[in-house]
Amino acid sequence: MDVLCLQSGSSGNCVFVDTGSECLLFDAGISFRKVQTRLNEAGRDASEIDAIVISHEHRDHIGCLGVLNRKLNVPIHISRRTLRATEHRVPLGPVQDIQHFVPGETFTVGETSIETMPTPHDGVDGAAFTLDNGCSRFGLWTDLGCVFDDLLASVNTLDALLIESNYDEGMLAASAYPDFLRDRISGSGGHISNREAAEVISHASEHLQWACLAHLSDENNDPDVTLRTHRECLGDQLHLICADRYLATQPLRISPSKNLKLTQQMFF
Repeated sequence: MDVLCLQSGSSGNCVFVDTGSECLLFDAGISFRKVQTRLNEAGRDASEIDAIVISHEHRDHIGCLGVLNRKLNVPIHISRRTLRATEHRVPLGPVQDIQHFVPGETFTVGETSIETMPTPHDGVDGAAFTLDNGCSRFGLWTDLGCVFDDLLASVNTLDALLIESNYDEGMLAASAYPDFLRDRISGSGGHISNREAAEVISHASEHLQWACLAHLSDENNDPDVTLRTHRECLGDQLHLICADRYLATQPLRISPSKNLKLTQQMFF
């Protein structure tokens, strides 16, 4: 499985995943031109994309959904409530081939299984995703709200993880943000901090190959601060990468799992 984070942050979110049988685009917060250019730079092409999957209705995740649907001519997988909220937030224009999922259930795109977890983030019906292609498992967990039990129960089944690590607690506390905004970010419907993301990763098994730290705040975080906080918690063994807020991050590969026995015990 190959993962290319095309952009991650409040200016736009979009992740390309090649599962080996399908190519999926998670969230639609950047333009078609950026998607095409950044895929081309990595030796890929937008024509490979088989479907778009949407996590929730905030503009940095759905701002270009209508255009991407029309340009790519592929299905959109989205919850009913998220679609209704999206239609009120942005001018989608005509869209086609809408496939609905219910957060908490599992759906498939071709041969790829996509497990969904409802999140406490302050979207109307947000979801985090775990992809399983039969050989490896990848968690795509952003805009979580807070650390919740399903995260801690699932992380030790993963072979790789992209997880939000939105803010440094000290930087947020010292920021010029008004109290209501600081409370929103750090509250149960906001985002998780560097420390909280590291706590989640600390529950992973030894088979976790890498973690990509995503959705970093431009004002209340810094890649060096993020990596230092995670290293203090996790040590130096795990490969850690920070997703870029404005550009594509280096392509990341997930090797076939060595964790299949545990995965089977958890889910069968």
